[in-house]
Amino acid sequence: MRAAQSLQRAGQSVTVLSAEALPPYNRVRLTPLLGGDVQFGEITLPDAPENSDSFHLELGQRVRRIEREDKRVIAADGSVWTYDTLIIATGSSAFVPGIPGKDLPGVYTFRSAEDASALLARSFSARRVAVIGGGLLGLEAARGMRQRGCDVTVIEHENRLMPRQLDAQGGARLKDKIEEIGVQVVTGQAVKEISGPYRVTGLSLSNGETIDCDTVIICTGVRANLKLAQESKLAFNRGIIVDDQMRTSDPDIFAVGECAEHQSQLYGLVGPGYAQADVAVATLTGQESRFTPQLPATKLKVIGAEVFSVGEVEQLEVKPGVKSYSWSEDGTYRRVFIDRGTLAGAIAVGGWSQASRIQDAVEQGLSIYPWNLFRFRRTGVFWPEEDLAPDGMPDTATLCNCTGVTCGQVRGALAGGCTSVDAVSLETGAGGVCGTCRPLIEELVDAGAKPQPLPLWKPVLAFSALAFLGAIYPLLLGYVPLPESYDADSLRTWLWRDNIVKQWSGFILLGMTLAAFVLGLRKRIRFMDRLGGFAGWRLVHNVIGLAALAGFFAHTGFNLGSGWNLALGLTFVGSILIGAVAGLATGGDHELRARRIGSSRKPPRKLPTWVHILTLWPLPALLLFHVLASYAF
Repeated sequence: MRAAQSLQRAGQSVTVLSAEALPPYNRVRLTPLLGGDVQFGEITLPDAPENSDSFHLELGQRVRRIEREDKRVIAADGSVWTYDTLIIATGSSAFVPGIPGKDLPGVYTFRSAEDASALLARSFSARRVAVIGGGLLGLEAARGMRQRGCDVTVIEHENRLMPRQLDAQGGARLKDKIEEIGVQVVTGQAVKEISGPYRVTGLSLSNGETIDCDTVIICTGVRANLKLAQESKLAFNRGIIVDDQMRTSDPDIFAVGECAEHQSQLYGLVGPGYAQADVAVATLTGQESRFTPQLPATKLKVIGAEVFSVGEVEQLEVKPGVKSYSWSEDGTYRRVFIDRGTLAGAIAVGGWSQASRIQDAVEQGLSIYPWNLFRFRRTGVFWPEEDLAPDGMPDTATLCNCTGVTCGQVRGALAGGCTSVDAVSLETGAGGVCGTCRPLIEELVDAGAKPQPLPLWKPVLAFSALAFLGAIYPLLLGYVPLPESYDADSLRTWLWRDNIVKQWSGFILLGMTLAAFVLGLRKRIRFMDRLGGFAGWRLVHNVIGLAALAGFFAHTGFNLGSGWNLALGLTFVGSILIGAVAGLATGGDHELRARRIGSSRKPPRKLPTWVHILTLWPLPALLLFHVLASYAF
């Protein structure tokens, strides 16, 4: 359907022959359908085009053979369909191993909407369900039947769950999380026989144990649907062999998806399938495009537990020279693989906010430095959390694992006029499969929208500008000189010659400085929340800073003095100057971010605010020394 829709949008005439009688649907969402979370109408493709002169969808048309010489396909009902170019996207079917008793009533597979429908009907009478296979599909089937109130046991012949994606410790953590919701797990045992005289009554395991059950779901992998290719004498191996443009051994026939084998690799995820469809369409419409091998990547929720895996984990565990590092805490487990200084793979059970960036680093072969490893081993993350906002992620980072859509493609959709998550999903396909990435898309949408000004931004700008001009004055123009002769009526003489006035102005200035310090701690003083919002207190802080600068002028005339007085004066003026810059960045935040200076997670005011705080640290000690020295001498 991805290829058909793209071709139709490109002006091509397209006919889709589907063996299923149901309208095109999202196969990844069969699990919530089985669990009762959604209805079938909610998993059908929302953007599937209707039949028209350029598009025809023929349901229930199973193709019996391809006649390559005459460029036509023959359906099971005898209807004939001609083509100029043919795309085979027959996918794969559930693999059922030769277990004795596999044909008994009560044995099911879980691969299609028809399978889900049969299991839905069975769930009303099923009480004890055994799922053979602890991979992704088996665990999803277990979740669906558990939600239907069945007692469920998962049997995996490997020593851990999801053996292709997780290591032993990760599989053990996942097992613990799955058993918490009432699903029993048996690993390291094969099923010898499905027993029952007339229908399923139990399973026999390789260790001699038996499991009582009335329903068995076999989820032991899939096999590419090759019958059409074999009978049409197309080159095949485990799948239909294709080149970089997705052409088969017949230049007028393409293959995409799970039935296609590219460079000896089959892909069982929808993301690579979409990429293959896009390459085929680009080739058919005269564009240069090629499909490149993709690393296996999984990022989704399995029975409520978040699982992430990227890279050839099984091979990396035994590959010489590859180092691995792990971190665990509160049921969360993470492990990374470093090959000659670059990130080669990673796995995690439990949430990991850096998963998308980790995946991008593996795909790009980015270097991991000692400080990154030090942070990971101590905290479980490679980069500071503030660097992880989607609006700060590179364009190459994969945002939607299911469809392979990158941050750059989502930003392109936003630039093209999309203003909501649904609009982005319709344009790019991101978020339309499992929905896990929709919160990230929402953050990108928010970041891509026109930044809104902060409350009271105009007075903040005004007071900050006045403070900046006042603080820059003594640094550029010096101080206001004392009168050359004594004049009792002179304001300068009264301010800077009268010791009593000097003391009063000094203590008033000290009080305003302390008030500014207290306001800086407002977030730690919870009762102040009752006295107004943060925006109002921020403005008060700006006013006090400007007033403190006026008090500094009244006390010194901007004469910074020498020695320790000079250090105090420079620290005081410098802190107000940097604070004014932070205020200007705060008031102009929306305009700066609109010009791509800063982001919602890393606002432009962040750096000057921290510099402002750092310049304030010496001030208490310098003030104390100044007061004591003044009274001592």
